[in-house]
Amino acid sequence: MKKTILFIVIIIFITGTFMTGCQSSEKKVENAQDNVQDAKNKVTDAKQELNQAIRDSIQQFRKVSEEKINAHEKSMADFKARIATEKMENRARYEKKLAELEQKNSDLKKKLDEFKEEGKDKWEIFKAEFNHGMDEFGKAFKDLTVKK
Repeated sequence: MKKTILFIVIIIFITGTFMTGCQSSEKKVENAQDNVQDAKNKVTDAKQELNQAIRDSIQQFRKVSEEKINAHEKSMADFKARIATEKMENRARYEKKLAELEQKNSDLKKKLDEFKEEGKDKWEIFKAEFNHGMDEFGKAFKDLTVKK
């Protein structure tokens, strides 16, 4: 009798496991569609987060760059005041180079203001080019202000 009850319990357990493990084709398709929709939602969320991160990066870069440009303008104004006591021939040479640097600084400022958010790749290219321009300006100004 115990063997019969044990056998019936095992059969019921196996049958129950088999029945709950099997899903209809419609149920499998529905689950797959749910999984695809969840994946699409996650991709959309990730894109939005990436775009927000790029916008934040651009805003931070603009703020830092504007501060550098303003510092350049202040340094050029200080240098103008310093060269006022130079000899006429030196002053003319300094003023000419300073005018070129002011134009470069103005161009950098204009370039920064005109940049539009157009995607990560274009942002990276713009940032590299802009930083290169800022570095060149810094070197040129340093070369001008160093007394020889």
